[in-house]
Amino acid sequence: MYKIVFHLHSYWAYLVVLIVLLATLNALTGAIGKRQFAPRDFRISLFALIVSHIQLLIGLILFFVSPMIQWFTADDIGAIMKDDTLRLYNVEHPLLMIIAVILITIGYSKHKKKLTSAPKFKILSIYYTLALIAILAIIPWEAWF
Repeated sequence: MYKIVFHLHSYWAYLVVLIVLLATLNALTGAIGKRQFAPRDFRISLFALIVSHIQLLIGLILFFVSPMIQWFTADDIGAIMKDDTLRLYNVEHPLLMIIAVILITIGYSKHKKKLTSAPKFKILSIYYTLALIAILAIIPWEAWF
């Protein structure tokens, strides 16, 4: 089961990066270009929300079945924090990815409450850009290539 979930999480990540990048660029160009918020813009931001939440669910499953994860006992905490790889997979990657999904969720929720196009694009561009930075900052690139 671990291998299936691992590969699903790894390949779905490419889709997440692509869609969140697309949604971020769409929001930025909408804000800069001062265009009207269209149903297409809504769907792009919604799709980014959906794929990121699916990735979070797959990641949580992976967290509980992965042999890379060591549960935090008094003896393990020091060893985990001293080892770069263990710290990445046990603490840094899960935490920052959860923060990225929270940013996407907040941005999506806040943009729906705005009535005009400019604030919608502004909210989406701020939150989605921060989420994209968080995602790109903590992807284990050595595992990708």
